[in-house]
Amino acid sequence: MATADADRPLNFIQEIIEEDLRTGKWDGRVHTRFPPEPNGYLHIGHAKSICLNFGLGEQYNGKCTLRFDDTNPIKEEDEYVNSITEDIRWLGYDLEGRVLFASDYFEQMYDYAVQLIKAGKAYVCDLSAEETRQYRGTLTEPGKNSPYRDRSVDENLDLFDRMRKGEFPDGSRTLRAKVDMASPNLNMRDPVIYRILHAEHHRSGDAWCVYPMYDWAHGLEDSIEGITHSICTLEFENHRPLYDWFLDQLGVYHPQQIEFARLELNYTVMSKRKLLELVQEGHVSGWDDPRMPTLSGLRRRGYTPESIRNFCADIGVAKFNSVIDVVRLENAVRDDLNKRAPRVMGVLRPLKVVIENYPEDQTEELEAINNPEDPAAGTRKVPFGRVLYIERDDFLEEPPRKFFRLAPGREVRLRYAYFITCQDVVKDDNGDVVELRCTYDPATKGGDAPDGRKVKATLHWVSAAHALDAEVRLYDRLFTVENPGGAKDGTDYKDFLNPDSLEALTHCKLEPTLADASPGERFQFERQGYFCVDPDSTDAILVFNRTVSLKDTWAKIARRQKKSK
Repeated sequence: MATADADRPLNFIQEIIEEDLRTGKWDGRVHTRFPPEPNGYLHIGHAKSICLNFGLGEQYNGKCTLRFDDTNPIKEEDEYVNSITEDIRWLGYDLEGRVLFASDYFEQMYDYAVQLIKAGKAYVCDLSAEETRQYRGTLTEPGKNSPYRDRSVDENLDLFDRMRKGEFPDGSRTLRAKVDMASPNLNMRDPVIYRILHAEHHRSGDAWCVYPMYDWAHGLEDSIEGITHSICTLEFENHRPLYDWFLDQLGVYHPQQIEFARLELNYTVMSKRKLLELVQEGHVSGWDDPRMPTLSGLRRRGYTPESIRNFCADIGVAKFNSVIDVVRLENAVRDDLNKRAPRVMGVLRPLKVVIENYPEDQTEELEAINNPEDPAAGTRKVPFGRVLYIERDDFLEEPPRKFFRLAPGREVRLRYAYFITCQDVVKDDNGDVVELRCTYDPATKGGDAPDGRKVKATLHWVSAAHALDAEVRLYDRLFTVENPGGAKDGTDYKDFLNPDSLEALTHCKLEPTLADASPGERFQFERQGYFCVDPDSTDAILVFNRTVSLKDTWAKIARRQKKSK
């Protein structure tokens, strides 16, 4: 029997499984499944379910199946199937050939529907969708029986067969389960289990024109596959009586459905419909836009699979819905990249510095630490010369109090290099600073001044003669409010899109050690944050995405706003 991590108690699902293993239920098996609909890309919310289901399979020496719930041909595409499979493998889970589809069982599910009709538990209904809603009743009023509810078994079998053969148009008829129109649970009021859809399916083509509803397909798929613990999010709790009713009426193998709280993050939306709108309306560049909460977007932004798995483990599994602060996700990637990301120097908004007393024809190589958190990462050589670039924000001609970086007459340290002092400022015709004239102290190479004088700032830099040109995309949160999808005043979630969610800097300068960096590689730009090489990079120019800043700047902004009120 497996146990939880020493610093984490068992969650309630693990407690259920541990008790099942103790009593020998399910013959000691643990078999979970992750059942996405192939109608969009997976997002961070799905990652919680993936980590839970596949993690339980690993923890209890069981197995987890990836099963696509492809019962709606109108919205499903192979593109989504491929992206979902890639995301799960990227997260680090071995599918071991267990990739299944609801469409694998269409014939079997149809036969089960015939069995339900023969038992007098299902009927073909001619009510329109609107009429079906009207007959359904409300939370306070019972529904009314359909006028077609008492059709004979033979008539229902004939009509259902003709539905399958394509004799009727879309929406003209449905097959409904005969349960209880007075049930306090609206899901039990004769739910639709088959509808007519003359649509091409991504796997079965035009072989079918009747398709099962999710509530019908879900339990049967679990039963056919021998799932032991069917783990769903809380919105399916009210559907569990129907899950049980279908399996009990058919007398088939009956898994246990267990519900847990889904992952909700502030400053984002998790609805696939809304994410699709953002893509289709051009608010983002695609499903893998680094501002999107999709796994492909987070991957392109530079998130590691380990950071996402650690985040999911950290937030845990609960029975009650809550909203998680996105800072916890950002901190998870910071913690992970701090350990693994090589340090480099990159100047995002370059300001030219000429060291007047440094020899014009001299270049030297200085030793730089690759990662102070990882001694095995070693060191690298970075070139240093007379002309450098520093960050424009690291210089002010008239510095305010507590600004300790470069200013006229002030001395600072260059990382791994020397102390320099600003002697003169060169401006263009508009009065903008375009160049600094400085001097350096040769006695301060790589360390402190021999005479003991101190400086209060250390700046990163790049040698101008060796610098790589780069575009750096600074991504920020896509929305400006914590709950963009929950407005009650008639506003649309898109009203809260952050106009500053992307800033593209096109004249950045990077140290030459990055020349061979490949898409997907992650680095810490010293003093700037964590960055990832984007697939848009070419031989001519590198493109980097900011994964996350070194600190949570949004928290600082929130504190300032709070103080100002």
